[in-house]
Amino acid sequence: MKVILTEKVPALGNIGDLVNVSQGYARNFLLPKRVAVIADDSHKKQLENQKKALSKKMAAEKDAAEAIKAKLAGLELNLIRRVGANNKLFGTVTMTELAKELAGKGIEVEKRHLTPDQPIKNLGAYNVKAKIFSGVETTFKVKVAIDPVQAEELKKKQAELEAFAKQKKEEQAKADALAAEKAAQGETVQTEEEKLRAEADKLLRG
Repeated sequence: MKVILTEKVPALGNIGDLVNVSQGYARNFLLPKRVAVIADDSHKKQLENQKKALSKKMAAEKDAAEAIKAKLAGLELNLIRRVGANNKLFGTVTMTELAKELAGKGIEVEKRHLTPDQPIKNLGAYNVKAKIFSGVETTFKVKVAIDPVQAEELKKKQAELEAFAKQKKEEQAKADALAAEKAAQGETVQTEEEKLRAEADKLLRG
């Protein structure tokens, strides 16, 4: 069923949009709420008379959209997230989350009007397009950074790994130096396995 919206309806369209909806939705919600009229010949004259009023409403909606655009222009939305392997986020940042973050800054944009340049799955910077109204759109930045607490934890673990690797390297260097010294003195350097066998032979002979 085709109707023309006389008010902005979230997730459906803006004032003056011609949309196709189910009869039940139109008759049980849109028409009783007076946010739409049936798009048929019987309403043509009525719609003509409403054009001026609709134009004023559309102009007001566009002005509001332009105000939102001005707030979004140059905006940088910073998100803090924990990450897993290879700096991948635990789940993609959704447009619902972005809409909520924007609302927290006093900027109301429906999630369906937001489109990122690529799925937000990793740390880094992204461009998100906001199509606020017909002919009114802009782009803002979203930066995803690692949770400072997790960053500190990872830094500590990395330091521990480096210290362990350094210790092992030093131990190996000492072992190599000792082996070289014994070899220079004409001594046979025994492996751990050879030492165990020698001990076993002594026990058997004893």
